[in-house]
Amino acid sequence: MLKVSGLITAYGESQVLFGMAFEVGAGEVVTLMGRNGMGKTTTVHSIMGIVPPKAGTIELGSRDIAGLPSHRIARLGLGLVPEGRQIFPNLTVRENLVAAAANRDARPSPWTLPLVYEFFPRLAERQANMGNQLSGGEQQMLAIGRALMTNPRLLILDEATEGLAPLIRQEIWACLRRLKGEGQAILVIDKNVGALIGLADRHYIVEKGRVVWDGTSPELAADVELQHRYLGV
Repeated sequence: MLKVSGLITAYGESQVLFGMAFEVGAGEVVTLMGRNGMGKTTTVHSIMGIVPPKAGTIELGSRDIAGLPSHRIARLGLGLVPEGRQIFPNLTVRENLVAAAANRDARPSPWTLPLVYEFFPRLAERQANMGNQLSGGEQQMLAIGRALMTNPRLLILDEATEGLAPLIRQEIWACLRRLKGEGQAILVIDKNVGALIGLADRHYIVEKGRVVWDGTSPELAADVELQHRYLGV
């Protein structure tokens, strides 16, 4: 599905990624984990074409998408739920959702407005409200729904539950488990190690712009010292 190899990205003279490499298979849930400032969001921005990489490959299927403009990458099947949600504040919930709607792969059962409303009933209740009238949790649901309306091959969530109340976090994790059950490939970044271990198939730990460990959920759960070394505050 997605294969990143030897990725090097810099902001001007300041290099952030030093050979990032990881893979996401079809139907897999994979995480990028690590402390703040280690390059996780820069990795996402590189994949999405927001910050063009200096070197390396980003293969979506058999196609190298490194350096393509963001709109072309999105059209090829990457759906982003960005850090900070970034919904359109001056559009209604419904307008936010239909603005991104597409079914470029001609799926027989695509994500549609009714399906998103069924998935997130709170959005159906708030569909006439403006984006800036929603709570943080509702905005995150809207950001996920907007990405699903593009019918992505791979869904990418950057800081999936950051700043959300515990009950809303549980609702977001439940939604991601349901998406996994339906075969949606997902790349997720978050700091909730316990929830990620319960959700994901595989994990990559990022330290100073490179992967320093990768493994399965049982392997990560069993290595408390590793969690403390790379993920503890």
